[in-house]
Amino acid sequence: MQSKETIDYFLKIAWQRIANNYNQIGAEFELTQATGYMLINIDKEGTAVSQIASLLGLKSTSLSRMLNNMEKLGLIYRRAAPHDKRSVKIFLTELGKKKRRIAKEVIQEFNEYLNVHINSNERLQLINTLKKINQLTLAYKPKKQ
Repeated sequence: MQSKETIDYFLKIAWQRIANNYNQIGAEFELTQATGYMLINIDKEGTAVSQIASLLGLKSTSLSRMLNNMEKLGLIYRRAAPHDKRSVKIFLTELGKKKRRIAKEVIQEFNEYLNVHINSNERLQLINTLKKINQLTLAYKPKKQ
């Protein structure tokens, strides 16, 4: 099997094009795809740093760099939990809330575009297939060489 015939090849190029598209649109609003994704996943009551890390699948150094940058941009602030100083939650600033609204609008518009061009059966089949690939990826154990 050639590399351009594999499932992971098509997943990667599709996601890369989506991310590039989001980055181009986001640049108009001083947002990146990764920052927008982070913003839409921070709850009004705050979100634990550990929860964001697992959600985004980022290593702690990358996450720390991203959070520091977002804090410098005035999008978020951090607060230690009163009962456990090791537990830190992230909250959106007013600017962060404004940028989150923009990110949500961009995502909704793109998904509306996709929904016009992908019928409901294709969409459901794609989502189910991607869920299955995710489950299989989690269960995969490579053979010993």
